[in-house]
Amino acid sequence: MTQIEFTALLNPKVPALKNFALKFTRNMDEADDLVQETLLKALINRDSFKESSNISAWLYTIMKNTFINRYRKWTKATSIISQSESLTSAQLCYSANYNHSDNKFLKKDIDEAMASISSDYCLPFTLYFSGFKYHEIAAQLNIPIGTVKTRIHMARKLLKQKLSAHDYNKAA
Repeated sequence: MTQIEFTALLNPKVPALKNFALKFTRNMDEADDLVQETLLKALINRDSFKESSNISAWLYTIMKNTFINRYRKWTKATSIISQSESLTSAQLCYSANYNHSDNKFLKKDIDEAMASISSDYCLPFTLYFSGFKYHEIAAQLNIPIGTVKTRIHMARKLLKQKLSAHDYNKAA
């Protein structure tokens, strides 16, 4: 396919590309830039396009990858590493050392709550929390899947009751 034929194939796709680019960028100027860069890459790499394939899908893939690469470059460029000795108040949250003592208290409370519920509920819940599927737990404990689901549900309910003091969604 010649460059003129390829360009003729691209031209009708430009309005759809602009709409697609606008969904990514939410800015008309940036969308135009993204479309222009996409078309340029398509022209440069026209030899890799197979005539039997869907040109719209090919162009959308180029655009998506271009947008992702731009975004990655932008995030790297905007993350500033300061070499100065003095820190501004805005930078303190990045330099402060976080004390994880509250996590230790929470883990202690969770361990106590787990120990207080029956092993019939605790074991299936622990296995499920560890990543086992319902059918795997049922096979391992030699109980029906419905029983596994019920016991996991009950364990969640009991743990939620015992750990209600840690519910941060409640109005104070």
